[in-house]
Amino acid sequence: MSPRPTAIEIDSLTLRYGERLIQRDLSFTIAQGDIFIIMGGSGCGKSTLLRHLIGLQTPAAGSVRFAGVDLWQTDDSTRQAMQRRFGVLFQSGALWSSLTLSENIMLPMTEIGGFRAADARELAAVKLALVGLAGFEDFYPSEISGGMKKRAALARAMALDPDILFFDEPSAGLDPLSSAHLDELILELRDSLGATIVIVTHELASIFAIGDNAVFLDAETRTMIALGDPKTLRHSGPEGVRNFLGRGKM
Repeated sequence: MSPRPTAIEIDSLTLRYGERLIQRDLSFTIAQGDIFIIMGGSGCGKSTLLRHLIGLQTPAAGSVRFAGVDLWQTDDSTRQAMQRRFGVLFQSGALWSSLTLSENIMLPMTEIGGFRAADARELAAVKLALVGLAGFEDFYPSEISGGMKKRAALARAMALDPDILFFDEPSAGLDPLSSAHLDELILELRDSLGATIVIVTHELASIFAIGDNAVFLDAETRTMIALGDPKTLRHSGPEGVRNFLGRGKM
């Protein structure tokens, strides 16, 4: 089987907050259709890396390329066009509390996608149905459970049919059953939509259940120390990675 095309290429990426080094010399690729995990201990810079990948923070050095185009070495209009290919699920869900679920999902369609309100409303219902929330279009975020909020936020991330989805700790705050259901939904969406999915998480169950490949960021050395299938890294990765992935199983 021939290798899949590259969706994202990270080369010699260095992340800083002012003079404070977060991560350095990050180089790896993410294949189209992969569910790629960014993992590591608390404070290693996982979410910071994600913000650099989606264009919210400028790297101190290095490049992030999508289909060969460097996100940070292009003009603003091209960068914005590239970002329209992204869907993002933030850790908190970040739903607008004053809007219904349908209105939350319609927002990027009308504000960015140029859809008419009637068309956006119809498409929002389709997106909600895809995540198992058919019939909840007129509910407000305060009226649904935490797991349902995450699914609604996932529906909004898919509003503009993105090629690449970025999730920041999608299982945070969920009970184990809700977390497992969300993992199943992510797999179904990847298989049905063919999207590339990049996930920041420290949840072992999710890492092993859905991860095709992963990068491990180390807080002590401030660089990546492992790259590959997490199920393989659990047994053959560096000691720190084996300890991380083998928590409670040693």
